[in-house]
Amino acid sequence: MTDIAKMRVDRWLWCVRIFKSRSLATKVCKAGKVKLGEKILKPSALVTVGDELFVHKNGYNLIFKVDGLLKSRVSATIAAENYTDLTPEEELNKYKSWFIGKGAAERREKGAGRPTKKERRTIDEFKADQWWEQLEDES
Repeated sequence: MTDIAKMRVDRWLWCVRIFKSRSLATKVCKAGKVKLGEKILKPSALVTVGDELFVHKNGYNLIFKVDGLLKSRVSATIAAENYTDLTPEEELNKYKSWFIGKGAAERREKGAGRPTKKERRTIDEFKADQWWEQLEDES
């Protein structure tokens, strides 16, 4: 933490590694996807310690509390000390439920060729059954 009292929101989002680049953080702010309470923030809006930012990123609604302001972009471990992630558990689990069945591609024996239409249907049915079982387990 430093002696900075206020900082641009786009710069803060970039410094604490919420976004990969400052231009991306600026673009998200201009699109109206960063809020402080109900107020949509422009990239030049100033944030202070204690503010709660609502960020819509890649289909997820994230909530961050500003714990510190940085002069420049730092490592992820130091950056994590400067905010508190207040995102609800359900929102964090969105990714896990989306990711089910999207792992690495299946492997076939060398020389076995592509699956036939019948084999493909069997594989699809198996995957669907696995997906439904996973959903039932989470409930």
